[in-house]
Amino acid sequence: MPYAAITYPVKAGHEEEIAKIFAGFQRVDTPKITDESGQEVAKLLGTAVFIKDDVMVRIIHYQGDFSAIGRHMARQSGVHLVEEQLAPYLREQRDTGSERAFGRYFANAAMRCISQLSIDTHPEGS
Repeated sequence: MPYAAITYPVKAGHEEEIAKIFAGFQRVDTPKITDESGQEVAKLLGTAVFIKDDVMVRIIHYQGDFSAIGRHMARQSGVHLVEEQLAPYLREQRDTGSERAFGRYFANAAMRCISQLSIDTHPEGS
């Protein structure tokens, strides 16, 4: 099952304020993501957020179509609330107000994956 990482360039020295924002994060309404016809195209398996100095990274564990994950996140009120609360701590402001703008940000902020290893890919199997 793949992982993705989304970067947030933040202002250093605000780790505690940012941690408080994520302490109250409202989870997505459903981990199952469907297309217009109701067919499941992705599933959000889990997320984690890490911060150190001026870098914050959200790790997303998912299966399926990653762009569908971004579209789903763009429709979540909890995500938009966190975006509003994070704004004062971001080094660069960004437009995430609409689904299209959020999707552009989500795609541009995704880090390049250079390695993903799991028990499924281990030569000895599980």
